[in-house]
Amino acid sequence: MASIKSWIKAARLRTLPLAMSGILMGAVLSYLDGGFNLTVTVLAIVTALFIQIFSNFANDYGDSQKGTDNQHRVGPKRTVQSGEISPQQMKVGMIVLIILSLTTGIWLVAEGTKGLDMTTFLLFLAFGIVALIAAYRYTAGSNPYGYAGFGDVAVFLFFGLLPVVGTYFLNTHHITPELFLPAISIGLFSTGVLNLNNMRDIENDRNSGKNTVVVRMGSVKSKIYHSSIISIGIVAAIIFTAIHGKSAFQWLFLLAFPLFIRDLIQINRINEPRKFDPFLKKLSLTTLLFTMLFGVGIILSH
Repeated sequence: MASIKSWIKAARLRTLPLAMSGILMGAVLSYLDGGFNLTVTVLAIVTALFIQIFSNFANDYGDSQKGTDNQHRVGPKRTVQSGEISPQQMKVGMIVLIILSLTTGIWLVAEGTKGLDMTTFLLFLAFGIVALIAAYRYTAGSNPYGYAGFGDVAVFLFFGLLPVVGTYFLNTHHITPELFLPAISIGLFSTGVLNLNNMRDIENDRNSGKNTVVVRMGSVKSKIYHSSIISIGIVAAIIFTAIHGKSAFQWLFLLAFPLFIRDLIQINRINEPRKFDPFLKKLSLTTLLFTMLFGVGIILSH
């Protein structure tokens, strides 16, 4: 029987701040426009965490079945690979997370679409189901898209655009074009975390047939790509605030930018893949800090 410690390890707690960032951004933007709903926001956070943990379980299971998690892997040892959790136990864990995700997800959509038509309810329910399927199909099942280099696109959508815009809509029942700017920021910062993960694992991924964007680009171009997506994310947030800024407090998020820039400088100096590992957690936490400062600035401006 797998220990609680092993299940916590499989949940990959350091990925959870990133899962919350998109939801929190959508929530604070809804507050800016006077449509914040606490129940919807809490349910969205809980559902996002369940889906993220399910994704981590599926990734642990999928990479072990494909042989990508092996003795040559640079990052932390995975639980199925190490034998801490058996494949069958992990399947059960995934089923439990699916049930939990659907339970809170249906409640979320019902709460967030009150007063709207059934089509809207079914559309958001479909988004949730697609998110679960995408989480599983990243590395598990036949022909997983993570092995074909489409992980970056999926992360941008499911950590950036969909959670920010979706949470905002479920709070306010409308969408504005400018909303996509901070959604782009969160999506690109999240993609940066995946890119660092793939930069760390480039050799093992290449040898295992996992053709990530990093494997296709190579180490040098991947650093340029990383700097580019983080920089565009920063610019998108600045443009949004320049358009919608009502107070100097809304520029508080700029306090997080020196952390982004410091890490970019250090990342570009790294030549040994394993040294990218600490920066995954740093970027995840800096993204959450950016989101919280963004939100505090909006609250103080009101």
